[in-house]
Parts: sequence; C-alpha cells; structure tokens
Amino acid sequence: MNFLRGVMGGPSAGMQPSGAETIQKLCHRVASSTLLDDRRDAVRALKALSKKYHLEVGVQAMEHLIHVLQTDRSDSEIIGYALDTLYNIISNDLEEEEQEENLPKQVDDLGSQFTEIFIKQQENVTLLLSLVEEFDFHVRWPGVKLLTSLLKQQGPQVQQIILVSPMGVSRLMDLLADSREVIRNDGVLLLQQLTKSNAAIQKIVAFENAFERLLDIITEEGNSDGGIVVEDCLLLIQNLLKNNNSNQNFFKEGSYIQRMKPWFEVGDDNCGWSAQKVTNLHVMLQLVRVLVSPTNPPGATSSCQKAMFQCGLLQQLCTILMATGVPADILTETINTVSEVIRGCQMNQDYFASVNAPSNPPRPAIVVLLMSMVNERQPFVLRCAVLYCFQCFLYKNQKGQGEIVSTLLPSTIDGNSVSAGQLLCGGLFSTDSLSNWCAAVALAHALQENATLKEQLLRVQLATSIGNPPVSLLQQCTNILSQGDKIDRRGSKVQTRVGLLMLLCTWLSNCSIAVTHFLHNPANIPFLTGQIAENLGEEEQLVQGLCALLLGISIYYNDNSLENYRKEKLKQLIEKRIGRENFIEKLGFISKHELYSRAAQKPQPSFSSPDHMMFDHEFTKLVKELEGVISKAIYKSSEEDKKEEEVKKTLEQHDNIVTHYKKVIREQDQELEELKQRISTLTSQNEQLQATVTQQVSQIQQHKDQYNLLKVQLGKDNQHHNSHSDTFQMNGIQTEEVSKLKEELEEWKSKHEVLQGQLGEKDSLTEKLKSSQLEVGTAEQSSQTSKSGGLELSNELHKELEMLRSQIQLQSAEISKLQMENQKLQVMNTAAEPVLGDSSATAANSLDLEQEIKELKSEVKALSEEKESLKQHLDSSRSTVAILQDEKSKLQQELAESKKEQDDLLVLLADQDQKLSALKIKLKDLGVPVEDEDDIESGDQGDEDEDGDEDEQD
Repeated sequence: MNFLRGVMGGPSAGMQPSGAETIQKLCHRVASSTLLDDRRDAVRALKALSKKYHLEVGVQAMEHLIHVLQTDRSDSEIIGYALDTLYNIISNDLEEEEQEENLPKQVDDLGSQFTEIFIKQQENVTLLLSLVEEFDFHVRWPGVKLLTSLLKQQGPQVQQIILVSPMGVSRLMDLLADSREVIRNDGVLLLQQLTKSNAAIQKIVAFENAFERLLDIITEEGNSDGGIVVEDCLLLIQNLLKNNNSNQNFFKEGSYIQRMKPWFEVGDDNCGWSAQKVTNLHVMLQLVRVLVSPTNPPGATSSCQKAMFQCGLLQQLCTILMATGVPADILTETINTVSEVIRGCQMNQDYFASVNAPSNPPRPAIVVLLMSMVNERQPFVLRCAVLYCFQCFLYKNQKGQGEIVSTLLPSTIDGNSVSAGQLLCGGLFSTDSLSNWCAAVALAHALQENATLKEQLLRVQLATSIGNPPVSLLQQCTNILSQGDKIDRRGSKVQTRVGLLMLLCTWLSNCSIAVTHFLHNPANIPFLTGQIAENLGEEEQLVQGLCALLLGISIYYNDNSLENYRKEKLKQLIEKRIGRENFIEKLGFISKHELYSRAAQKPQPSFSSPDHMMFDHEFTKLVKELEGVISKAIYKSSEEDKKEEEVKKTLEQHDNIVTHYKKVIREQDQELEELKQRISTLTSQNEQLQATVTQQVSQIQQHKDQYNLLKVQLGKDNQHHNSHSDTFQMNGIQTEEVSKLKEELEEWKSKHEVLQGQLGEKDSLTEKLKSSQLEVGTAEQSSQTSKSGGLELSNELHKELEMLRSQIQLQSAEISKLQMENQKLQVMNTAAEPVLGDSSATAANSLDLEQEIKELKSEVKALSEEKESLKQHLDSSRSTVAILQDEKSKLQQELAESKKEQDDLLVLLADQDQKLSALKIKLKDLGVPVEDEDDIESGDQGDEDEDGDEDEQD
C-alpha cells in the first residue's frame, strides 16, 4: 500500500519520494506489470509527469514507451497515452511554472536530443507511420502531433526515413481527407514540415492530388475570409511550388491557376478587414508571385503569365490596385504582384497600360502610381513597389518605352493633363533626394537597350525659369550634378548624384550622338576629371567610381566627331590629371561596394532604409558589361583604336547588309502573310458561295415541286396564260424580260426542229446505203433485199451446210455398218457351203442372202451418188458465203461512218436540249408557265425506236 500511495501521491508516514524516484517506479511498473490496466495507469501517470519532469521522463521512460507502442497496439487508450507522453518529451513546449523559473537554455535542446534518440532506430518512425493510419481519434491525433514535432526537431533526417518507407508519404496524404477537422488541420501542419526544402517529397505530395484537396479546403473555409486553416493550406501550397519547376508546371497544367481568381474578389466597401483576412490575402499574393518569379525559367514564367491574363486573374489584381480602402501592406504587395505578372509579357503589359483609375476624369493607372512614387509623404515600401512596377512595365517593352518618352517630347505635351513624363521630370528635379533617385532610375529604364529613344530624348527642352532660354534635359541633368552640393535637399545628397550619374551612364551607353551632345558642353569633362582626381571620403568614393564610368563611356562610345574631345585627347587628359592606374582603381569602387552586391541579386528593389537605396539591378548589369571594356580602352594606343574603328566600320557594313536582308525578308514575310490572308479570304468566300449555291439549288428544287403541284391542280395551260400578269406582279418581273425569254425559247425550238430534220435526212440516207449494198448475184436471191435479209440468208446457208455435213456423216456411218455386215455374211456363207451340201434349205438361204446383198449394194451406190451431189452443193454454198461476207464487211464500214455522223448530230441535239431545258428552268424560276413537253418526248421516243431498229439490224 505504501508503494501505491507513493506512486499515486497519497499520504505516507515517511518522506515524500522525489519526482525521479516516482518516475523510476512507474517505469518499472510499465515494464514488469502483467495486467494491461496496471500498465495503462502507469503510462497515464507518466504522461501527467512528462511536462514537469521533462528530462527524467525522457531519459527513463522512452524505451518503455516505445515498447508499449510495439506490444499493446490492441488497446487504443494506452497507445494514446504513450504517444502523448513522447510528444511532451520531444516538443519544447514548457509549462508556465518552468517558464517562470528561468530554466537554463539547455532545456531547449532536450527535444532535439530526444528526437535524435527516437529516430536512431528507423523502425520507430515506421511504427509511428503505421499508427497514424489508425482511424481511432485517440491514436491518430497524438500520432500526427508527435510526427510533426519530430520533423520540427530533426527535419531532414525524418524526411529521409519517411521517403524510403514504403507508402510513407501516401499514408500521410490521407490525413487531408479525414472528416475530423482537428486531424485534418494538424495534418496540414504536418505536411508543411514534411515538405520543407525537400524537392522529392514535394513532387510526391503534389502528384498525390494535394493541390486539389488543399484548394477544396480553402474554398470550404471561405477563401480569403477564412481562418488560420486557410493560411496553413496556402503556406503548404507555397512550400510545394517555391523553387520547384516540376510542381509549378503541374499546377499550371492542372488548371489550378484559374481557381485562384475567386481569392481576390473584393467588394466596394473594403473597410474593417480582419487581421486574418489581411494575412490570408498577403500569402495568396505571395503564392501568385511564386508562379511568376523572375528567378523561374523564362518559359515557365511566361506560360503562367499568359494563363493569369486569360483567366482574368490579372484583371482582378488591377481591380484591387485601383480600389479604395485597401490596407497599405496589401496594396504594396498587390503592386509587387502585378509587377511580376506583367514583367516581360507584352500582352499583360499592353493590358496594364490600358487600365484607368476610377477618378474624374479617368487617369491611367501608371500615372496614378507615378504620382505616389514621387510623393515624399507616401510610405517608403510603397514607393519602392511603384518603382518596381514601373520597371517591370518597361522590361522588354519597347512600345511602352516609346509611349513614356513621347510624353516628354515637345509635339506631344498636353498642358491640360498630367503625363508620366512630366511626373518623372518633376521627381528628377525636386528637392527630395529619394524622388530624384526613383525618377532617374525610372527614366533610365525607359531608355534601356533602345538607342532610338536615347536620340529622341535629346530633343527634350526644359524651361528652367521665366526669361531664360530653355535647356535640354541632358544639360539640366549635368547642371544639377555639378551643383549638387549647393542645393538644399531633404535626404542624402549622394543619393541624388548617384541617381543622375546612373541615368547619364545608361543614356550615353551605346549612343554616340548622346556622347557628342554630352561632350559639347565644355564644363562636363573638367567636372568629371576633378571629381575623380580628388581624395574624398568613403561615401564620395561611390560618386567617384560612377564619374569614372561616365568618363569611360564618353571615351568608348566616342565617334571622334569633336576635334577637342577625340578619344586620344581624352586618354591623354586622364593620364595627366588622374593617372591610368588611379582611374581604374576608382572605376573598381562600384563593383566592390556592398550595396552594389545587394542590388545585383534580384530585380526587385528591396532596401531596409532610404539611405541604402543606391543601385538599380539593371544598372549593375551595365556596369558588369562595361567595366572590362573601358579598362581595355584606356590602355589602347591610337593605332589599336584605328584598327578597332576599321573593324567597327566593317562590322557596321556587315550589319547594314544583314539589316538590308532582314528588311527584304521582313517585306517578303509581310507579302506572304498578305497572300495567306487573301487565300483565307477567298477560301471563306468560296465556302460562302458554295453554301449559297447549295441553298439556291434546294430553293430551285422546292420551286420545281411547287410548280408541279400547281400544274396538277390547275391542269390546263389556259389558266397558266391567264395568270401571267398576276405572276409577274408577284415576282416583280418586267413583261419585256419575259417576252425576250419567250422569243429566245422559240428560236431554240426552231433550231431544234432544223436539227431534227437533218437527223431524219441522215437516217434515210443510211437506209438507202444499206439497201443498195445488199443486192447479191445468186439466182435464188436475185430480188432486192435490205441489209437485214442478206444477213439472215447468210445465217440460213450456214445452218443448211451444217445440216448437210451431219447427214453425210450419218450416211457414211450407215454405209460402213452395212459393209461390215456384208463381210460377215460372206464369211459365214463360205464356211457353210461344204457342210450343208445340196440341202434344199441351205440353197434357199443362200439365195435370200444373195438377194439381200444385191439390195445393199444398190443402196450403197445410191448413197454414194447422193453424197457426191451434197458435196457439190456444199462447194457452191461456200462460194456464196464468201461473196456475202465481203459485202457484209463493206456495209459494216459504211454503217460505222454513218453512225459517227449520227453521233455528232446527237451531240449537237443534246446541247440544244440542255440549252432549252436551262431556258425553261430559268422561265420556271421567273414564274412563267411553260408548255408541255409532249413534242420533245415524242421526238425522243422516235429516236429510241430508230436506235432499236439499228440494234436489231446489227
């Protein structure tokens, strides 16, 4: 009893046992007790002590608790207590009492150490995965929490164990489908930890339909109006997509971008947003930026940008951008998101240029944003976001660059409205150094990689003060640069000078005309050499480096058009006043600066404070490109310069030739496109005409059917004639046209009759030829016969000959038979004569036989004579047949010629019939009644009879 009192905390006579002793006794009880209830009570007690006695329970009980998980799986209650106890050991969540006691920091590392002990045996993690599969709430929920804690403490090691475990990730994906929200939500947290910085697990989770399930949860929870569960789901999606090109492509191909559009639907009243809604929208915007980040492969980014425009997501973001009442941090993040959605995508950039703010009068969104950028009262992060948006709008967008520069040119300035160019000039020459820097960088992006606009910007004239002549923009920039210390400005003076120098370097690079304009001002070169030659402080070293870069650009892109500022003279000036080594050293100050390295990392301008805002990302690329070539140009001799100029001229000639051919190819492409368009137009017209013809054919058939019905109903031609005038009035046809058609029909009828007559004459001539050629010279056939009689006679003679031949063969067979019988009788007679002697009966028989023989001989003789006569008759018949065959061949030749003539006449007649039928159809379409076709049908019947006679003759 004392033992139980000590364990359960009951009163005892002696000293109370310490926590470590109690834990030791409970561990012994868990290990040695045979009853399940005793073990369960002991594990419950360990769970209660595990939060307070973190170290003791972990050291003494972990092994026993793992053994309980392995052996007592049938009892869900003890499994749940064991999992909760392990969770308390491994997690770093301390009790309030412990937090007040200021325990040493080593306690924070206990969880990591216990986790390392637990995962040392990989079977323990596999066992935990199998327990998470259990549906029982008291097992599954603590199992999920324990696995999440393990991942927090030793993420990479636990990830690797789960990755190699069979179906390890798939088991955990089932948590998202659990109907109990507590388990589902903790499952989302577990997957967050599981997918951190592990691309292999991210791919498996994505292909286990994670996007579909998570987006369904977000929709069920109310999108941006949902609670913290929405935020957790968004963070998990962000884990799956960030820096994972495969998952990004899968997300786009699965049409999940379209499901993001409802997230950004905001109403007119945007006041009173909850903190959770602001957080949710912030993460949603970051998720959009993950898909279109400039660090992604260009192809993947471009396809996502197009999908966002096509589904209306970009339009929705622009609506938030121009809405009122949106919190400042959401507005800033929306500007950054829109920036990356339009960056480098011409279609999206064109749409953004067309967006207007809901003001009176409406102003372009770009102008409204620039007004915020040059307004020093706006938050710093917002101004940086607007600058980034403007940079992204102009990135690889020559059309947009031209529109911005055109607002500065004299011919396009509108005095009634504020333009983007006016705002940039205002910011460039304001007394706020941050506005100077932002405007200078924005204007530099309008000139980026566009030599044409660099030349056009030289035309810009500024009115500095009343009564003074206008000065060029280039001149004004150099004036401010040289007077920088004398002007009172808010902020860093170095920042203004750095911004102007970056603008000038961008403007003069790769533009010889701009360099000539710059050198034409005699004060510019002395100012630059004076700045470089001085020994200034650390802050001024950056200005010195940029001055060296500007002077180097003036040498490298110098076309030697100014005699006093030729390349060689400028190099001599550097060597005398600065020194080549000193010049190169000052030029290297730029790339060695810390702020330069930060700006070169990513396109978005992100600075901790306005003082750190010195370099632009695109400008760092320009410095990297020019630093080496300027250093080489400084050390080159005049001869090398001449050779280089010759090479440049040769290259320019080649470039001109290439440009010419490109122009020719472009023109041919345009012609080809025009021809293709014409072909497509003609094809469509052809299809339309074919459809019209088909429709008209069907209408003609309908009219024919209607005409036949009317003809049956009326029955008489008189009624047709009486209704001529009504029909004309109904169809709107003039009587003159009808009369002309009738006359034409009569004319064709007369032609038809003439052709019929000609055909009849040809037929009679054919008959005469046949009859004249069939007269033959035999006596029996001396009468005149037609061609058909001669052919019949020839056939009859052939038949008679065949009959005579068959009779002769029969008679010959009969004669041979009789001869055989006669020979037999003779043999019998000769054999019987010696035997019979003088018998009277034998004599009588022999007489009879002799008489019969004589009769047979006479019959044979008669047959022989008949045979001779038949042979003569056959010979005469053969000669007659030969004569008839010659006559037949001649007649057949003449018949073929007459047939050919007749066919020609029939073709002519068929053409006439077709024309007549076409005219009749036209008359029918016009509503004019047509006479019956009895005459034509009778004519056709006559033709058929004649053809039949010819067939019989053949």
